[in-house]
Amino acid sequence: MNDILRHLNEVNDIPIHSVFDKEFQTYGKVIDFIDVSDMADVMKNTQIPEEGNVYVPSYELLEECHSFQMIRKHIYGDMPIQAGYCNGKNTTVNGFEYHKGSEINIAVDGFMLNLGHVWDMDDFHYEISKAEVFYVPEGTVIEMYQTTLHLSPCRIKDEGFRCPVILPFGTNMDFEEEIRSHENAEDQILLKHNKWVAAHPERIQLTSQGAKPWAIGVNRELKY
Repeated sequence: MNDILRHLNEVNDIPIHSVFDKEFQTYGKVIDFIDVSDMADVMKNTQIPEEGNVYVPSYELLEECHSFQMIRKHIYGDMPIQAGYCNGKNTTVNGFEYHKGSEINIAVDGFMLNLGHVWDMDDFHYEISKAEVFYVPEGTVIEMYQTTLHLSPCRIKDEGFRCPVILPFGTNMDFEEEIRSHENAEDQILLKHNKWVAAHPERIQLTSQGAKPWAIGVNRELKY
C-alpha cells in the first residue's frame, strides 16, 4: 500500500481500495498499453473551478490527440466516441449514474471514485452504503464497465482534480425531443442521452434537472 492510499484509509471510516486491487475487477480494469501524455498536456490548460465541478462532454483539443484515436480503435472497436473532461473539488457521493457502454477515465490528478453495481439497484433505487471506494493514482487510465454505477470523482488534494472522460458519442447530451416512455420502467431515471441517474436528494444540481432522488442514505463525504 503506497503512502497516499494508506493515508486515505487512515482518515476515512470505510475501506479505500486501489483500482489495482482485485476488488476493482467487477467494476472495470486498468488500461496500461496506451500513452495518454498528450491528453494530460491538453488538460494542463483547463481550469479547476473554485468550488464544485465543471463537466464538458466533448472537447475538441482532447479529440485531436493521438491517444484518443488509439482508445477509439483499441478500446471501443473503432466505434464513434467523444472525449470531454470533469474538473473539480468534489468530496461527496451525490448519486450514481450508468451508461450503455464503457467509460474511460484518465487521472491527470489522482482522485477517488464511489462505485456500485447496477444489479444492486432495487427498482432503480440504490443504497449508498453498498458502494465501494477506489483510489485512482495520478497518471492511471481506467475503463469502467457499463454495469458500474459511478458519478464524479472525489479530490485527494486541496487543488482538486482534472479527469478526461471518454464515452460513446452523444452520451450526456441533452435531448432534442422527449423520448421517455411510461411503459419502460428504466426511462424513469433516463436524464440525458445514454445517462441514467439516481441522484442523492441533496444534489440539487441533478434533481433540478429532473433526476430522481433515488440514491438512498447518507451523502458520504470522503476525506483526504
